[in-house]
Amino acid sequence: MELFNMFVAQEAESGDGGIAGMIAGAMAALGAALAIPAILMIVIIIAMWKIFVKAGRPGWESIIPIYNTYILTCEIAKKPILFFILTLVPCVNIIAAIIILIEVAKKFGKSTGFGIGMVIVPFICIPMLGFGSAAYEGGDGGGEVEAAEEPAEEAEADEEE
Repeated sequence: MELFNMFVAQEAESGDGGIAGMIAGAMAALGAALAIPAILMIVIIIAMWKIFVKAGRPGWESIIPIYNTYILTCEIAKKPILFFILTLVPCVNIIAAIIILIEVAKKFGKSTGFGIGMVIVPFICIPMLGFGSAAYEGGDGGGEVEAAEEPAEEAEADEEE
């Protein structure tokens, strides 16, 4: 440690800015290395929002930790609550996530291979599902908003007669 301090002191006395240049370069490289994953995460968050909306759920549910996993598992993929509990268990959660994402892919009319792609390359497949034309085919979960509107329309039709 003393040797390092002596080296830094000598560099500071020389005034050529060698250490400052190295630190600036390292920080620039670190910033660039962190920018790409940050951009990918933002794209995935927006895509998940769109997936939830396509499934008839409010988009904000996709950004609440743990709750979003519950909704994705039990409401969108229509899996039993046991699968949600398994997502909370270390190591087992990997297998549960694979099964859940395959089921989510199927609920949107995609293949098992696409579901596996959501696990292996989520930064490609999740945006494809969210921004693409795939529609939710999962049954009653996607129809909650429409089901609430239908009786009102029928009531109006009955009143007109």
